[in-house]
Amino acid sequence: MSAPNLTHAAPQDQRFLVLFDFDETIINESSDDAVVRALPSKQLPDWLKNSYREGHYNEHMQKVLAYMAEQGVSKGSIHSAVEKIPPTPGLLNLLQYLQSHQQDYELVVVSDANMFFIETWLEQAGVRNLFRKIFTNPASFDAKGQLVLLPFHSHSCSGCPDNMCKQVILREYLAKRQKERGGAPFQRVFYIGDGANDICPSLALGPQDTAFPRRDFPMHKLLLEMQQSQAAKFKANMVPWVSGEDIVDCLKKIMEER
Repeated sequence: MSAPNLTHAAPQDQRFLVLFDFDETIINESSDDAVVRALPSKQLPDWLKNSYREGHYNEHMQKVLAYMAEQGVSKGSIHSAVEKIPPTPGLLNLLQYLQSHQQDYELVVVSDANMFFIETWLEQAGVRNLFRKIFTNPASFDAKGQLVLLPFHSHSCSGCPDNMCKQVILREYLAKRQKERGGAPFQRVFYIGDGANDICPSLALGPQDTAFPRRDFPMHKLLLEMQQSQAAKFKANMVPWVSGEDIVDCLKKIMEER
């Protein structure tokens, strides 16, 4: 028997999992707001704005996209509106850092935006290949040129919007990856977000893990309230961030501990 060819050995499993929200985390605004500017009037009519019901955002966006198609907004206009969205400060530096330590970090997006917006933006920024998986609402253009949005899944979590519970996604992904990795869990999980719907997955994190809420955004304020209340279900470390550089600094410290 000849010695196995070591150059083709499978890459060692990454030790850490990093989950990113998209709107106001990877990008510096809501992608849904950005595409509305592709309308001739650059804004939604009041009747459409006022039709939104709490917890039914996906449904509301389906109506918005249908309206945009009626107003003659093309696929190309939506595409370029998404490409123009600026990244959050320091975010590309964070992705560069993670890319240079690809052997340690597995990256995933978990977002209530949609697949067309996210893939368009990540491709344009040249970072799509860094992410192993994108969990988001399906979206594709139909024969009439309308971007059709669907819910991601259904779930039984009472605290999350009908179409997406990020904690369910996180738990299922961790279980699936542990199985695929021959029973080895990730040593640590990092969750980077900004919104109220990023709280639920943060509650699935353990004492070794870190939640990175964007400073002074809803996720940060809600986690602070949770920490102050005695019945805290939140077990992870919390590191608020203003720029992606803050997250790089924290990850470097963690790498040095090892």
